[in-house]
Amino acid sequence: MDTSPNPLEAMSLDQLRRRTSMKWRAHPEDVLPLWVAEMDVPVAPAVARAVHEAIDLGDTGYPAGTGYAEALGAFAARRWQWDGIAVERTALVPDVMLGVVELLRLVTDPGDAVVVNAPVYAPFYAFVSHDARRVVEAPLGEDLRIDPEVLEATFRRARAGGGKVVYLLSNPHNPTGTVHTGRELAAVAELARRHGVRVVADEIHAPLVLPGARFTPYLSVPGAEDAFALMSASKGWNLAGLKAALAIAGREAAADLQRMPEEVGHGPSHLGIIAHTAAFAAGEEWLDALLQGLDANRALLGDLLAQHLPDVRYTPPQGTYLAWLDCRALGLEPADRPGGIAVVSDMAATARMFLDRARVALSSGHVFGTGGAGHVRLNFATSQENLTEAVTRMGQAVRDLP
Repeated sequence: MDTSPNPLEAMSLDQLRRRTSMKWRAHPEDVLPLWVAEMDVPVAPAVARAVHEAIDLGDTGYPAGTGYAEALGAFAARRWQWDGIAVERTALVPDVMLGVVELLRLVTDPGDAVVVNAPVYAPFYAFVSHDARRVVEAPLGEDLRIDPEVLEATFRRARAGGGKVVYLLSNPHNPTGTVHTGRELAAVAELARRHGVRVVADEIHAPLVLPGARFTPYLSVPGAEDAFALMSASKGWNLAGLKAALAIAGREAAADLQRMPEEVGHGPSHLGIIAHTAAFAAGEEWLDALLQGLDANRALLGDLLAQHLPDVRYTPPQGTYLAWLDCRALGLEPADRPGGIAVVSDMAATARMFLDRARVALSSGHVFGTGGAGHVRLNFATSQENLTEAVTRMGQAVRDLP
């Protein structure tokens, strides 16, 4: 068992409130922010050392080399027993979502369909739609897992519209925390092959699979050779402000990836690449301590909800640090409220009530698409003290409703 200190307990609320990032600046100081996907942790020591060394050297120029891809490949081999990351089948991209856009440009045209599993990460809708592709939803099942029958019917419907079709997969899934199994992903690959659908897997949360589940890289399953994946250390090590990601092609998709314009690789920051490389190469002990802390918080959240919000349904996530809370029993908003394109800070009635009455900021479920109305997404990557205070406030707010 890892004995490193729990990073989630390393920072006081006063220290966190000195931060200038979105999480801590979008709301007044009396609000506990458990919304956007930033963690309340210090920088991992290995990452901090690498960035400090670069600054001390004045190493702040343009990126070069393949160290990032090599570090990720070695991490994948250690962590997931997967040796499928070949450096020559990778490309630097500014971040995961801009990488999604660039990959879609390689294999689709304006007007083509992109299938997503709603409810899903809100920027899937915005980035796809803003690049003139159309989103087609294949809703998750009631168990928050991919429904192969629904997915196949959606592939057929998307293909019937003419043009090319891409399936944009969230693996592990955001906002539900579902970790797709190898069997589920193999079924996806078989359906995609049968219907001529290309797959782009957003695997940004891959390092954050919690005890009891196992991450399966999509490109590791049979039939996924013509697919792409996108990975970074952004979520696992809280590096959203140090942008850098990698696009990875399956063997049959390598020629497509080679068509990516060279200037795309100029987008990531050299310091970002240094940070992400250090995370994958030397940040595993810190990550293991983080995962232990997240596992404890996942259990604590279940206990707190049972005590303070018994009408709220909670399926403990298998991965990520995000909890998808079904608040429909509170009756605060219509279940058929439309989802789709929205900014992440937009709020429907449930999230608005928790903000106004409990002074707790959560992500509103409706921005995640069909099936999101009446839900909120809660980020539990914080101290147990902050988590306890937030849910206690939320429970009191519900009890005080007229």
